[in-house]
Amino acid sequence: MSMSRRSLLQMVGLAAGTTAMYQAMTTLGYAQASNYAGPIKLEGDPQGAKVLILGAGLAGMTAALEMRAAGYEVEIIEYREKAGGRCWTLRGGDSYTELGGATQEVEFAEGNYLNPGPWRIPHHHYAVLDYCKRLGVKLEPFIQKNYNAYLHRSEAFDGKPQRFREIATDYRGQISELLAKATDQGALDEEVTEEDKQKLLDSLVEYGMLDENYRYVKSDHTSEYRGYDKWPGGGLNAAPEPSEPISLDRILQSDLWTWLVEAETTHHQSTMFQPAGGMDMIAQGFEREVGDLITYNAKVLSMIEDENGVTVEYEDLEGGGTQTRTGDYCICTIPFSILGQIDHNLSGDKAAVIDSMYYAGSAKFGLEFKRRFWEQDEHIYGGITYTDLPIALISYPPYDFFSDGPGVLLGGYAWGATAYQFNAMQPDERTKWAVEYGSRIHPQYTEEFSNGVSVVWHKVPWVLGCYGIWQDREADYETAARIDGRIALAGEHISYLPGWQEGAILSALDAVERLHAQVTTSNAGDTQ
Repeated sequence: MSMSRRSLLQMVGLAAGTTAMYQAMTTLGYAQASNYAGPIKLEGDPQGAKVLILGAGLAGMTAALEMRAAGYEVEIIEYREKAGGRCWTLRGGDSYTELGGATQEVEFAEGNYLNPGPWRIPHHHYAVLDYCKRLGVKLEPFIQKNYNAYLHRSEAFDGKPQRFREIATDYRGQISELLAKATDQGALDEEVTEEDKQKLLDSLVEYGMLDENYRYVKSDHTSEYRGYDKWPGGGLNAAPEPSEPISLDRILQSDLWTWLVEAETTHHQSTMFQPAGGMDMIAQGFEREVGDLITYNAKVLSMIEDENGVTVEYEDLEGGGTQTRTGDYCICTIPFSILGQIDHNLSGDKAAVIDSMYYAGSAKFGLEFKRRFWEQDEHIYGGITYTDLPIALISYPPYDFFSDGPGVLLGGYAWGATAYQFNAMQPDERTKWAVEYGSRIHPQYTEEFSNGVSVVWHKVPWVLGCYGIWQDREADYETAARIDGRIALAGEHISYLPGWQEGAILSALDAVERLHAQVTTSNAGDTQ
């Protein structure tokens, strides 16, 4: 029997975690670069047509911004008390209630925060970057790869974390040594010319830090890359002492090499960015432009279209009962995980696609510590430590370096089976385990921990999952993206960039352009 892509990705995520699943998504065409080519230009008069937009995430607010500028009357209906959707930041003083009723009060110090959803922006996500510039959102570098961070597996090196640079350098050097010796001994004579053979050897000596005998050995040269036992100093007794490389068999058996390419996918290569002060600075930038169009605390109950327009009913969550809004057209950015529970009369094939979409689960932990011990004790400034523990990783804040006050770590970002395990816990228990697991890498956790917050995405009421995964995208994508009478669907789930803000914005722009073409063509016909 053939296996669906959904099943395959689930298996990869359960067995190997987020890195392997993301690489599988890239191979299967789920994660690709942005095709944004600049601001859209909507020509033609919509003659005052009214558009209802469901959802004030980035997709919904992008659509509202561009359609109002083109002359439409626009109204946004939003479930939450604020805009942004998954573009969301938790700060001290915030309160968050998850599905099931558990409420967490965030106690972070001023200036500290957690981004439960998106937390970084690749350099080639041109639409997000363009809107940040247009909306005045200040960006700063996000540090994905830090050679001084750790790689850790519970059964490797007696559970002691290893510096990224040591594993990366030794693996690279010793693989280069094997290839150089094989080349020098003629094993590749059928594969390369004599001229290329010497070029290959020269390149391996340079790339792998090899000596004149094609060996990767303890030396000042290799220590320039992997670090020293005694670092260079000044004054008396300042000479460095080279360090001993880790043997290739230990590295191979440790499986730490599996994380060496984490920052090599195009979505994680330098330079990456983040908004200064939290990811929701992007949402706030949009909200400054279109906030007057948004009805907040409005839970959509139904979305019904006919030949004259679209009628939306919603519950006023502040006690105003059931309300009704009508428009000529509608752009619905509600995630399929929620839309499938809402009364609608979309076509049967579109409804089937909505009902079939699976939403990935994940868990994130924001842990505040009394001091930035990772900087003060271990000289880690930004970047990510990877581990086989259920927390999967620890990300160090790439801002406020060298400050004396408390700091917040992303204390875990779990996927697959472990995310479901965290789903079953109450917030206090989740935080307790995040601290326990993290202390196996950083012993300072136990003494320095102050407070924490966690978000498990299958319990986030307005999305019930992290991002949409198609059961059969090749068969269903066009059906979902096609305008259904007077309703267009948009959001990260209708993009080839699932889980990224870029996908949400590009999807919205595409829906806006196609809907506008339909509106202006219809209006032109009415005047003839």
